[in-house]
Amino acid sequence: MARPRVFSGIQPTADSFHLGNYLGALRQWVALQQTHDTVYCVVDLHAITLPQKPAELRRRSRVAAAQLFAIGIDPDTSIVFVQSHVPEHAELSWVLSCITGFGEASRMVQFKDKSAKAGADTASVGLFTYPILQAADILLYDADQVPVGEDQRQHLELTRDLAQRFNHRFGKTFVVPGPYILTEVAKIADLQDPAIKMSKSASSPQGIIDVLEVPESVRRKILRAVTDNEADVRADETAKPGVTNLLRVYSALAGESVASLEQRYAGSGYGTFKKELAEVVVDAFAPIRERTEKLLANEAELDRLLEVGAAKAREIATKTMTRVRDNVGFLPAR
Repeated sequence: MARPRVFSGIQPTADSFHLGNYLGALRQWVALQQTHDTVYCVVDLHAITLPQKPAELRRRSRVAAAQLFAIGIDPDTSIVFVQSHVPEHAELSWVLSCITGFGEASRMVQFKDKSAKAGADTASVGLFTYPILQAADILLYDADQVPVGEDQRQHLELTRDLAQRFNHRFGKTFVVPGPYILTEVAKIADLQDPAIKMSKSASSPQGIIDVLEVPESVRRKILRAVTDNEADVRADETAKPGVTNLLRVYSALAGESVASLEQRYAGSGYGTFKKELAEVVVDAFAPIRERTEKLLANEAELDRLLEVGAAKAREIATKTMTRVRDNVGFLPAR
């Protein structure tokens, strides 16, 4: 029996993935390899919806790919590639944009949020059509499911609508994907402002822990993480959001329940709790950092792995685009 296929992608817009990325999605990508056919993509086309320095984008694309392999994505099991290496993504995005209403595209929440921050006059057309390219990413690979959190549900609904609309207008062409609801990992918050999600775009450098961060910096950030004026290690989202966030991180990385941690640290104060949490984080990320550095040190081998992944991805994408071109009515190339 064929396994369901999942597709997901991540942007190469930073020098490292962060703790929120890892716990919220990436660690679960690894687990999905056991139950699904998995297609994972470094989405560099999406990255340029905001200004990028060319040399930095190239470097960060390799760093992103290396981290995917380092966390446990197996290139022999999963298809791992860089989005711009498969030109069918851009081609299908154009076709889908021609059946997308301006009104439905303008209702996408992420465009509203990002354009509001940058200013509507400076927001690019690429940023506006970002969800259509995301739909093309998914539909190219006949993905049955897409790992989603709450912030991506609207984009997946657009993908489903476009697949159904295309199938109705041009005949059965696309698999209509459903959501794969990621195992609930409560939102990882900024260490300095637990009211907001840990994010490269919203958090201060002191509020983020990077997967590739050196141990001394990790320890320092956790020791300085915002808590409260008490010394009671217990979860209370309203009264103790900072401590609750740290307990959440500890629980996710150590595989121990929050209730068990509360019991263990009862009466010990924040100092001991933070020091031991710091070591849990350091121990979790040390092997990933080591493997990433090793992969980046052999750039030719890393590029070879991505070339192999792109070839596998194009094999699927080419078949999909053959159906699309034929059903739309494009004249076949000779």
